[in-house]
Amino acid sequence: MKLTSLLITLLISSNVVFAQQFPSVEENIPYLVTFGGDGETSWGDDDFTQIFFFSIPKSHKDPVYIRVYDPGTGGEIDEAKGDFNTTTKFSVYGGTGCISNKDARKTTPTGEYKSGNLLANKSFVDEMDGEWYSFGPFNPTSGEFAPKYGGYVIKFICEGVSGNDGNLYKYFLSTSPTENKKIEGGNAFTFEYTFRLNEDPNEVSHIYPYVDSNVVSIKQSNFDYDNDGDIKITTVARLALHLSMSANDVWVHGVHKILQKEKETSFDIQFLKRQEDPIKRNNVTFYVTNQDEEGLPFYSVPIGGKPNPSTSIKVVPK
Repeated sequence: MKLTSLLITLLISSNVVFAQQFPSVEENIPYLVTFGGDGETSWGDDDFTQIFFFSIPKSHKDPVYIRVYDPGTGGEIDEAKGDFNTTTKFSVYGGTGCISNKDARKTTPTGEYKSGNLLANKSFVDEMDGEWYSFGPFNPTSGEFAPKYGGYVIKFICEGVSGNDGNLYKYFLSTSPTENKKIEGGNAFTFEYTFRLNEDPNEVSHIYPYVDSNVVSIKQSNFDYDNDGDIKITTVARLALHLSMSANDVWVHGVHKILQKEKETSFDIQFLKRQEDPIKRNNVTFYVTNQDEEGLPFYSVPIGGKPNPSTSIKVVPK
């Protein structure tokens, strides 16, 4: 089954309801993180820019809003480096090239990654602490129609313009400017993820890359994990594929072949913090590419559901 048909099947199913908060409940990630452009990469953000895409099913005709929780930097959840001095800019793009431009799907903010039509933008300093700010309304058709990604796609870019603090925030795709009301069949995805891990070592965070039928091998890349425990992949065919882990301010990569059974499924990448002396305020950056060095999308709600590898116990009589 091709990705397009799989998405359509999921979106029309009455048994599937996608959560609208991103990061999602399924991911168990507290916040996204973007540092100011004068920050240090050793704090976990490799490029001070984070790009998310919001997909809206073709069947949805009403205006949509993208809401940002705590968009400013200066509140209780943010990471201060001295006195707060950071400006963060959020920009919304739609139209032709929004996602079809290959630079928009790269894991680094270079080239024409701001492709498409600018629909809205706003910069924040220390305002909106603990509050939601709504961008919109947007007509769904102002996004770029991309059936491969589930419908009309709107791009959302967060940039740390200046300063050196960490801005922690999250999104909600809503039908209302004042409330968090979900859009049936909506989803969000990114090609490079920078996020805050849970403080509690008993909590496991998850990210879900989708592996399509053309993927032969993947290369996982993680940055500044600080050797904070274990990282493993669970697939429909493998229970635990342990990954190389990065230390402070360095990238680590690892290449893994894809089994036939694993194609057209979501992988579950799990972050298991160490039980003794876990790292506090640990931010990590992660991406996955295929054999052609093309980024794989991480969906906030895994396409096809979480992988559940079949296991069996063979009893051998004495």
